[in-house]
Amino acid sequence: MFIINLTYMVELKKVDQFLNDHVEFLNEQYSLGNFLASGRKVPRTGGIILSNVPSKSELENIISKDPFHKNELANYELIEFIPSKTSEALQFLIK
Repeated sequence: MFIINLTYMVELKKVDQFLNDHVEFLNEQYSLGNFLASGRKVPRTGGIILSNVPSKSELENIISKDPFHKNELANYELIEFIPSKTSEALQFLIK
């Protein structure tokens, strides 16, 4: 499992130009089962995505298709972790 930490490298005005395309990318990844949660950071300096993609290389390939990545709008930090404890609602995350 991965936490994807996006940090914007450009002004929000530029980010907003590609926001609809980014949301389409997210929707596709949700439909494929690759993303579990996502949202903006507060303050709005980037975003967070929770992914259950099994390998870093596969996730890097997916991220390469993100319009924010393709247009060099954000940096991506990939943090891999293994869930060992969750709330009852998230038990499906423990393998």
